[in-house]
Formats: sequence, structure tokens, C-alpha cells
Amino acid sequence: MLKSFSDIFFTSYSFDLFILNLLMALVCGYMVSLFYRWSYRGPNYTVSFVQAIIVLSMVTALVIMVIGNNLARAFGLVGAMSIIRFRTAVKDTHDIVFIFFALAVGMAAGVGLRMHAFFGTILIGSILMILHRMNYAKLHKKEFLLQFQCFIREDESPYLDILERHCKRFKLVNMQSTGEEDLYELSFYVELKNRTGHPALLNELNRLQEIDSVRFYFDEDQS
Repeated sequence: MLKSFSDIFFTSYSFDLFILNLLMALVCGYMVSLFYRWSYRGPNYTVSFVQAIIVLSMVTALVIMVIGNNLARAFGLVGAMSIIRFRTAVKDTHDIVFIFFALAVGMAAGVGLRMHAFFGTILIGSILMILHRMNYAKLHKKEFLLQFQCFIREDESPYLDILERHCKRFKLVNMQSTGEEDLYELSFYVELKNRTGHPALLNELNRLQEIDSVRFYFDEDQS
């Protein structure tokens, strides 16, 4: 509780407490970065982001300690931060969650709630890992994307027999000219009769002289 109006504008931290809070922010930030590394499975993993998570926790703790209960410093920081323009777009929701995670533990460490920061990091990180291991809310899809280039003349479709042998169903979703005469790029959604049978499908398509550049796409998160 504030003892006087002047406490609103002045605050102080002992040097020992300052170092202790920063060290706790470092420990918690490091744990957050480990949880991130263990749970991330997307294509945009970067070392710089993992390192930034650790530093972000410490910077947040430092900012909180500098501000304390000083309104003048708080308004000054808001004014200073408004000058900065962050142009890096964070597209992955997973990354956004961990940014807020690092900010939260840094704030807890900065105000001196070190045990709250430590055990909060362990609890939230454990929940994230459990959700990751359980593949919670993951959709179980059976469709894959098949693309290839094919010479098509006089309404001939040399690939149809192969698709019918290997697929339960298939659907043409895109067809575009490559600029070369009679050469088209085709994209199909396919559901295989045997989910591990795509090598045989690709081998048969590659053996056709009319077909080139066969590509088969699937989501690594699918089961």
C-alpha cells in the first residue's frame, strides 16, 4: 500500500533484488524457450526467435523494475515505445502464445513474484507439452494433393487409369497451361486406397512418357 502521494512517482530496488529478479527471468525465459523447441513442429523455426524468447523475459523484468510504481516513468516509457515500429509480422499463433508467455513470466519476475514465475512457467509449459503430445484438436484428414505436368491431346487422359487403381476418389482442383503446347499442370485432391501406397502411384505416373514433374503433398501433422 502506498504511504504517501510521493510514492506514486518514486520507487527503488536494492541491487541484490534487482539481480535476483533478472536471474529468475533468465531461468524462466530459458524454460519457455525449451518448451517452444519441444512443441514447435512448423516450417518457420528460427534460432533467433528461440534466443529472443529468453531475452524478452529479461527485458520485460527490467522494464517492470524500472517503472515500479512510478507513474512518470510509466508514461515516459509509453511515449518512448510509441516511436518504435515493429514491422515483423508474426503469422504463427504458436509463436504469439510463446511471446505472451515470455512477457508474462518476465513481468512476474520483475515485480518480485519469483516463485509465481517459476511454477507458472512449469505448469503452463507442461500443459502445452501435454496438448502437443496428445495432438489435441488435430483434424484427421485423408486427402492429399497430387500435382504433375501432362501432355494432353484430343481429350486424352492417360493418367485416369492409374488414379482409379490407386485412389478411392480423386478430384481435379486446378488445371493451367504451362505455356508449352498441349502441356498442362494438373492438381488433384486424392484419397488413397492404401495410405502408404503413394510410392507405387508416383512410380506409375513417372513411367508415363506424357507425364513429368510429379509432386505429392501431405500435411506432416496429419495422421
